[in-house]
Amino acid sequence: MAKLGEIAQLIRSKNAGPFLLTFDIMFADPMVYQHVKQSKAINAEMIGDIYGVPADKIHFVEYDPGLAFKATIPRPITSGHVGDGDIYGAQQFGPLVDVEIPGI
Repeated sequence: MAKLGEIAQLIRSKNAGPFLLTFDIMFADPMVYQHVKQSKAINAEMIGDIYGVPADKIHFVEYDPGLAFKATIPRPITSGHVGDGDIYGAQQFGPLVDVEIPGI
């Protein structure tokens, strides 16, 4: 089993406005992307489990032309509010790096 951080070209997070975080997972190899897509290892439920968000609150997209997955979740704390430790949302992707992808 390979970890997502070993097979994805880019995993990133960023704000999608002050109330949302978005995650992008992009691949360079179409065959690897298709394998991950068919495995269903990346999905709204998995994102929800990692970030403590109900799957019905997650906007999840498989974007075939870009060999990418995108998930947008509500921010637990509004960007810039007291207690927000990552105003840009750029460091929230970390847990995705260790997601295991079966069959690779």
